[in-house]
Amino acid sequence: MAVYTEVSDVELEAFLADYGLGRLLSYKGIAEGVENSNFLLHVEAGLFILTLYEKRVAASDLPFFLTLMEHLAARGLPCPQPVKTQNGVTLGKLAGRPAAIVTFLEGVSSRRPSPPQCAALGLALGQLHRAGADFDLVRPNALSLESWPSLFGTAKERAREVQAGLASFIADELAFLAIAWPRDLPRGTIHADLFPDNVLFLGDEVSGLIDFYFACTDFLAYDLAVCLNSWCFEPDLSFNVTKGMALIDSYQRMRKLTKAEIEALPVLARGSALRFALTRLVDWLNVPPGALVKPKDPLDYIKRLRFHQRCKSARDLGLRDPGREL
Repeated sequence: MAVYTEVSDVELEAFLADYGLGRLLSYKGIAEGVENSNFLLHVEAGLFILTLYEKRVAASDLPFFLTLMEHLAARGLPCPQPVKTQNGVTLGKLAGRPAAIVTFLEGVSSRRPSPPQCAALGLALGQLHRAGADFDLVRPNALSLESWPSLFGTAKERAREVQAGLASFIADELAFLAIAWPRDLPRGTIHADLFPDNVLFLGDEVSGLIDFYFACTDFLAYDLAVCLNSWCFEPDLSFNVTKGMALIDSYQRMRKLTKAEIEALPVLARGSALRFALTRLVDWLNVPPGALVKPKDPLDYIKRLRFHQRCKSARDLGLRDPGREL
């Protein structure tokens, strides 16, 4: 979450008039994240989140995201519900941007997830994949393998500003992944961005899964790889295999990985690390003037990628040996 577009109280009050949520009491921008402009709304009906969609989010994709949240919540997943206007519409326009209001969920994100929280996340991810199995809408992953070369192309000439030799390192990794990337794994609806700041906890229990604006149809195991990268590295960027084991074990209680998925997991983890390194690199080099946003360091994910390059199998990521009880 972030704020790129400022909203005046006059504009916001006019926008809210269609929702029947009562009088606007207060609102404030939310600085975390890097993709959309987000505000915490306090109205007479309670607390809500207002999102103005920017940058990589195409307006044509918004019905997919909003319908998915409704679908998952109907199947027991704790995720935000889009709020409809009095005419039954979930998507509007505010300050020249597509905009929607969703329900506010209680809970806090973990800045340094514990093994029990990694286990709870694994269960929630498995539940998400099961709940999405009968979701009819399809959205290709706009930030998967095919898009990475062009994304890199927008930052290649300036990559040396971040680290010497970074452009050649990324080019070599892209060449490897173009050959090694799996072609035939179980697919379904994935979150694709389930970082710790997109998961809310009450204690060690998941109370909310939020920010579905990268959700798409892709390899289910890729979603697990995204979580291994974002949940299981320590502040010094060493991999915590105990957290990896907790995450994978709990996920497999909801959905067993296939042999092909297990074999592909190290490559999926490399691809996931590169995907986030690339988007962070582009964001790092292109912060809009005056934006209330702090770009994230792309080198954090380059260091994760270097770890994955040394992995020999999924056991290095926390997968238990075959035959050991979960």
